Amino acid sequence: MTIQQRKSHFTELGKFLGRFTNQGLKLDNQNPAYTALEQDFEEQINMAVHYNGWFTRENVLFSLEQWSSALTKENLDTWISSYNFENESDKTVAIIMAGNIPMVGFHDFLSVLISGHKLIVKQSSNDKKFLPLIARFLSLVEPAYKDKINFTEDRLPHFDAVIATGSNNTARYFEYYFKGKPSIIRKNRNSVAVLTGNESREELEALGEDIFRYFGLGCRNVSKLYVPQGYDFDSFYKALSTWERLLDHAKYANNYDYNKAVYLMSKFKFLDNGFLILKEDPGFGSPIGSVFYETYSGREQLEKNLGLNKENLQCVVTGGYEPKNVNFGQTQLPALWDYADNVDTLAFLRSL
Repeated sequence: MTIQQRKSHFTELGKFLGRFTNQGLKLDNQNPAYTALEQDFEEQINMAVHYNGWFTRENVLFSLEQWSSALTKENLDTWISSYNFENESDKTVAIIMAGNIPMVGFHDFLSVLISGHKLIVKQSSNDKKFLPLIARFLSLVEPAYKDKINFTEDRLPHFDAVIATGSNNTARYFEYYFKGKPSIIRKNRNSVAVLTGNESREELEALGEDIFRYFGLGCRNVSKLYVPQGYDFDSFYKALSTWERLLDHAKYANNYDYNKAVYLMSKFKFLDNGFLILKEDPGFGSPIGSVFYETYSGREQLEKNLGLNKENLQCVVTGGYEPKNVNFGQTQLPALWDYADNVDTLAFLRSL
């Protein structure tokens, strides 16, 4: 397969994923070969929450929609234009995936295949239903993918390089175990938002998407706020009012209640609007149902803090503060060239 053929295959995948919407499945009556796969996909979307209580239909469809929007000819051309992947490779890349949000490992999956390599996928037990269906789609488009994609639940067979995602603790094991192989090892990261107090209601409402999408479980979810000294959280809380619906989800409500109880028993000071706790804390990984915050007195102090913690940060969300990293409401809409941990996956794969 040429790079142009591979790009066309993933463009077709983008169109296929676009058939699954909150309004229901848009059947492709022009291609009956996809009918069984469409039905299996729809079934897994409806069943996902039974395998992983955090994978609601709304969040699964949101993920599929974002990947559908990303996989266009224009986006793929822009992404690939700086690299030479004309020739297929005989290298095999192992991917060890996380499972915190739906299809969290798809970018690595896509990167390996678009670059012409073979892959071995070890999925998380929390997210193991959708990538095999995507592999089925690609094999329908081009049967050669059957020999390029291998899923395993056992010890990894022979491979030439590895991309592994896990916690800071598992990363140490990955680094030791894979020390003889070219690798990308990803650790815990969190995202923060910088507020100035001059944000509009629309910007703060958009920030709600950065905080609450996927229940805050992703590394691109905002888990901490930097606010100026004396910041009034009233407007912030009012702008997030529509997200009170998360209390209808038992797992979120239980986590919120538990963490609130822990804070109360520990006599921590915190703010609370009935579904989101704000706790002043220098840390980054706030528990579900809560967001940490830290005050700053000036730009110099803030920039120093962000610089010292850059290895812990995935996204910095800003509005009026410069330099901008990610705009409000955009953390869960990364482009193909927005690499996790700022590590260029395609450059790594090109070097093999």
